[in-house]
Amino acid sequence: MKLKDIDAIDAQILRLLSKNGRMSNAEIGRVVDLSRAAVRERVNSLVENEIIERFTIVVDPRKAGTQLSVYFDIEVEWMKLESVVEALVAYDEITNVYQMSGSLHLHSHAMLDDTEHVEEFILKLYAIDGIKDITSEMLLRRFKEERSILI
Repeated sequence: MKLKDIDAIDAQILRLLSKNGRMSNAEIGRVVDLSRAAVRERVNSLVENEIIERFTIVVDPRKAGTQLSVYFDIEVEWMKLESVVEALVAYDEITNVYQMSGSLHLHSHAMLDDTEHVEEFILKLYAIDGIKDITSEMLLRRFKEERSILI
């Protein structure tokens, strides 16, 4: 990952925090050769400048009991885009919703329990006014996933 508009030390701090958000300022300081206070100032500046949007955790949904990672491409009527998005983000199962280029569609990700849950969920999606068509795919394997970068 190459980031623009930040120096090499800030980029290194971001990489470290992306891998371990609980890493202390002292630990980071030892790696980047700065004092704990200097690291704290840099992290605070990254937050103030909205380069770091939030600190969070990453949950492995499979270990938490949700087995299927399902991606949906949802074709939407233009005039109903916003209401469809509002309906989608209200579902706990939906983790991400993106508007994509090309034909008007949304790309979303959901964590679902099993194939029956997938079937029930697709029926719920089709009941949303403004959805014209849905295609879905289930994730089989992850080879690389950068969870800390907002895409």
